[in-house]
Parts: sequence; structure tokens; C-alpha cells
Amino acid sequence: MNRELLMLVDAISLEKNVERDVVFGAIELALAQASKKLYKEDVDIRVAIDRDSGDYETLRRWLVVPDEAGLQNPDAEELLMDAQERDPQLQVGDYIEEQIESIPIGRIGAMAAKQVILQKIREAERAMLLSNFLSHGQKIFSGTIKRVDKSGDAIVENGRIEARLRRSHMIPKENLRSGDRVKALIMEVNPELRGPAILLSRTAPEFMMELFRNEVPEIGQGVVEIKSCARDAGSRAKIAVVSHDPRVDPIGTSVGIRATRVNAVTNELAGEKVDVVLWSEDPAEFVIGALSPAQVQSIYVDEETHAMDVVVDEENLANAIGRGGQNVRLASDLTGWKINIMDPAESAEKQANEDSQIRELFMGKLDVDQEMADMLIAEGFTTLEEIAYVPLQEMLEIEGFDEETVSELRARAKDALLTLEIAREQSVSQVAQDLRELEGVSADLLVKLAERQVLSRDDLADLATDELMEIGGLDEKEATDLIVKARAHWFDNDQAQQV
Repeated sequence: MNRELLMLVDAISLEKNVERDVVFGAIELALAQASKKLYKEDVDIRVAIDRDSGDYETLRRWLVVPDEAGLQNPDAEELLMDAQERDPQLQVGDYIEEQIESIPIGRIGAMAAKQVILQKIREAERAMLLSNFLSHGQKIFSGTIKRVDKSGDAIVENGRIEARLRRSHMIPKENLRSGDRVKALIMEVNPELRGPAILLSRTAPEFMMELFRNEVPEIGQGVVEIKSCARDAGSRAKIAVVSHDPRVDPIGTSVGIRATRVNAVTNELAGEKVDVVLWSEDPAEFVIGALSPAQVQSIYVDEETHAMDVVVDEENLANAIGRGGQNVRLASDLTGWKINIMDPAESAEKQANEDSQIRELFMGKLDVDQEMADMLIAEGFTTLEEIAYVPLQEMLEIEGFDEETVSELRARAKDALLTLEIAREQSVSQVAQDLRELEGVSADLLVKLAERQVLSRDDLADLATDELMEIGGLDEKEATDLIVKARAHWFDNDQAQQV
């Protein structure tokens, strides 16, 4: 039998042109798998073949695990304290092995070994083809649809390389069929996946950016840069471009003569309309451009909440918002700013409400009359900090303000800020340490939560998303993410109890 085993190894090695050691490893694996089938339990089996004589032994083994971890699989694990009773030299990660009866290799074992080897060869060939393809650095996969499976996913073939285009990453209403030529962005490469290792997308903003990069040589050369892209796949998109050469118009270059370049991208994306926008370092200018074709009347930037109030007249209101809010949503995604569209009447009402709140603040905290409060508002003051720390000379330039008045206002503002800070510290002192240390909870949010008696991590976890949005002035995603973090320990505790 030993002689036959060695002959089998040599024969397979020559037939498949693989190293003898690879064949030995495959046979060992096949014998181990066959031995495991003799047990009902989930045991761990190792087979060791002597490369010279062909003799082999079969070993059942147990992994040594930490005492505190407990046994996840008692049929293949041993606690450290029990293992060291057998051999004090054993450590975590070592194996305890016990020889068991070996099964004869026979024809079944030989066939199983051959199947393992063939599988390994196929895997190696697949990995080599994939590596060669990826070495070219391509970001767009061009190929032919080989088939569409029951889930609606398309398998796209490029030579001997296959990729998967999931239904969720196809352009809506796009009807792709076997034999169609298609391009898509390479989103992920995972050799561990069953089936095609490459995952594709035709809906990702990066796909449009790559299409423009291929159509516009100036982008590839670095003269024109795409700063961002936002898409409603199959319907409309916006890209922001900037030129690093003052002689080159980034919008005209990207659109092309008679719109040839942008039309090429549109045709590839099932008629998706594209607005090419000029990027600007000035966020307000960038947002104004992103809202095109609407004409903006005025804009107010709130750095603290990273939001902008954009005022447009009645004629431009529909264009600014777009069908179903599409234009303002894409502009917001493109610029990274929250955009609030309003008409002049809404803007005036909001401004009046804000002025009223500031007026009440100044009259209450500075002990001044309405006329004085309105004068401060008219000069652009909106907070106590601005009054307390604005340069003295700047306030003296206000008509009717002398040095004594200014000094008194500044002193009152500083006293009011000190009183507020003491009150904040007292309020925050009630907050539990687990909430203070929660990632994403800022000092300002901590105060707002304390004022609403949200004093622990569990209190925060109990809130609904809209409640947290109202308390902290957060957007929906920020509020949702924070609540998920606050609730994480609940699930950790549940899992620990189940273990």
C-alpha cells in the first residue's frame, strides 16, 4: 500500500505538473476529511504522510484555549488548566494530539485527493488571472453579459475574467440582457467570494467620474480636476470641476464641443442628465453654482450647523428645489452642505424670529432696553461672546456709543457668560460618565442633553431619532449614528449572556 501511495503521488504530480509536496498535502487533506466522516461530533483530524516511505498516521487533536474563554467546541478544544495536567509545557494555541486508527487510502481516497488537487489548480489559475487583470490598474470593467441569474444579478465576462453586477447597482429601469456590452465601476475585489471575485456598480458617483476621466484628456492630465459628484442614477447628476490652469475653462472642457464629451457619458448612463458645476473654495459660491439653473437672491451661511439658508424668488423656487426635491438634494450631496431653500417671505419671517430671540437675550442678560438691543442687532451682533470680546475700538465706532457705554456693555456680557458657564457646569455635573465618554457627544450637546434630563447613556439610547434631532440640532444621519452607538452595549450584554 505504501508503495502504491508513492506511485500515486508521482503519477498525479507528473500529470498535473505540480510539486510532490502539494500532492501529499492534498492526499493528507482528503484522508483527514474522510476520517472526520466516521465521527458524529465536530472533531479535528490531521493526517501526516512520510514523504520517503509512504507510511502515514491519523491524529485526532484538541486546540488549547484560555480558561476564561471557555469551550466553544468541546470535541476539538481543551482548556489550558486541563491541558497542563497532561503536560505542563502546553500553552494556549498548542495542540494535544492522540493517534487513532487510519483508514486505508483505497480508490475513494485517491479520487478524493485528485479532486482536491484539481480544485487547488483551478483556484491558483483563477487567482493568477485575477492578479494579471488587476495589475493593469483598470477602474472600469468592460465586458459582455454572460447571463442574468434568478436574483437579477448580471455576470459580466471579459475574456476569462468574470465579474458580478448586482441588481441593486444597475441603473433603474435599465434592462440588461445576455450578450449586451456593458461598462461598470470595479467596486470591490474579494477572492474569498464564491463565484466572481469582482463586484461592479453602474450607480456609484465614482463611475461617472471615471467615465469623464476617460472622455476628457485634460482630467487625466491633471489640468482639470473633478472635486465631487452626486447622482440620482438614471435621472440626473451633478459634477463639480476646477481648472488648475487659468487658460482652461473647466466647464467648457468637460462638456466638450457641441456637448460631445458630456453626451458620451450621458449615453453610457441610459440618458442620465449631467450638470457640470464650477467648484469654488468659497462654500457660498459653490452652493450657488450647484443650485444652477436656479438664480439665488441671497444666502446665509451657518458654519456651526454646516447649513445654508438660500433665498430665491418665486420664479426660481421650483427650479431651485427641483422635481421631488431632486435639485436641492443633489446640490447638497455635491457640496456637503445642508441647504434650506426659502422664498423672501419665509426668509424675512425666519430673520424676524431670530432677531426676536437675540433681542430677548440682550435685553435679559445685558439689562438693556429694546432700542439698545436693536442697535446691537443692526450692527451685526448676535451673541454675548461677540459683545464681550469684540475689540473696544470697533464698538466705539457705533454711533451714540461712548467709552463708558461700551465698557459697561462688555462687563455685563462677560458677567452673563460667567453665570451661564457656572450653570452649564452644574447641569453637566449630573451627567453620568458613560455618556460623557461616548464618542460623538460634544460639550455643547452634553449641555443640551443635560437640560432635557438625558443624563446617561441608556437615557440617550431610549431617545427616538427625531427627539435627538430636536434636542441637539443634529441631522437625521448624525442622530441615528449617535443612538446606535449609545445602544451598542445593550447588544454586547445580550451576546455575553447567551454565551
